[in-house]
Amino acid sequence: MASRLKKAGAVTAAGALAIALIGGYEGLRLKSYPDIVGVWTACYGETRGIKPGMAFTKAECDIKLANALVEFETGMRACLKQPDAIPIKPYIAYLSLSYNVGTGAFCKSTVARKANAADYRGACDALLAFNKAGGKVANGLVKRRAAERKFCLEGL
Repeated sequence: MASRLKKAGAVTAAGALAIALIGGYEGLRLKSYPDIVGVWTACYGETRGIKPGMAFTKAECDIKLANALVEFETGMRACLKQPDAIPIKPYIAYLSLSYNVGTGAFCKSTVARKANAADYRGACDALLAFNKAGGKVANGLVKRRAAERKFCLEGL
């Protein structure tokens, strides 16, 4: 399946934008830590295979993020009817959500449903609903979703 983040193995301008934006939202932590709901996390929000006491270099974290974004992009694209028709900023905002909540949750979301109906503005607005961690509204997620929505709408 095609990627808008990488072409012929090289990171595209869209890929560089996604890495900067999503990496900024996630924040960089070089040592593993329990997140707001107690899941062990490191680097730019990576949770898979992360255990207490792990440490990484920035270069290792950068590679993990770039690879994870392409992986999550593949999953996101699989549930979008016309992913290449989506303007790039909304596309990256949807990818940010997919990376943060998981492909399964993204694919079942109102964001994906509205994007599939070509209601990109409605999909941007629906990002705001994903503001909870462990069932409770998290201020950091409220701010992140507002920023994602703003970025998303700028691309329309």
